[in-house]
Amino acid sequence: MAFIVAIDGPAGTGKGTVTKIIAKDLGLVDIDTGAMYRCVALYSLRNQINLGNSEEIEKMFENIKIDLQKENDILKVYLNDEDVSSIIRTPEIDKQTTIVGPIQLIRRKMVDLMREAAKGKNVIMEGRDIGTAVFPNADVKIYLDAEAEERARRRYKENCQKHIDCTYEKVLEDMINRDKTDLTKGGLRRAEDAVLVDSTNLTIEEVVEEIEKIIKEKM
Repeated sequence: MAFIVAIDGPAGTGKGTVTKIIAKDLGLVDIDTGAMYRCVALYSLRNQINLGNSEEIEKMFENIKIDLQKENDILKVYLNDEDVSSIIRTPEIDKQTTIVGPIQLIRRKMVDLMREAAKGKNVIMEGRDIGTAVFPNADVKIYLDAEAEERARRRYKENCQKHIDCTYEKVLEDMINRDKTDLTKGGLRRAEDAVLVDSTNLTIEEVVEEIEKIIKEKM
């Protein structure tokens, strides 16, 4: 029987970083659902998909193949055999992801892809609705949160390191708007049986330690 860890929470809480570390520490398979959504965003943008047309969305998923591969401990993301690891992390794709993410037909299609990717594996998966929609019977459910100002500060620092032109104020504004979309349309909510971990005043190492303790008690 596969062991499933679900980590949900808003953008900028460190879910991706924490998940990667825990996967390595505990020998779990890390499935980057955010990267999968970003691939859909990239494909829809490149191919000018009418996201208001269900037939076009259905056809889009018939033509999408997403592969996540670890190469020298680095996640490589392939969309139809093209390495898009860097392309999907740009502000343009950030914006498009916030558009495709809330669309219910896309979310249903993605749930199927995520479940298929996790089949028969001991998995740790992060996202917005992993513990509520994708794996409601997950062995461990974590809701990782942090104050919006702190999340914006982290994202601004990350953008500066990548030489992305932005201001803290704009990043905070985008973060607050993203939260509203995620909460109203994106499926973001804390499962009733999820353990809340607030990372506002914690280092990545402290968050990892706290979550690994919770997981080990269930393994």
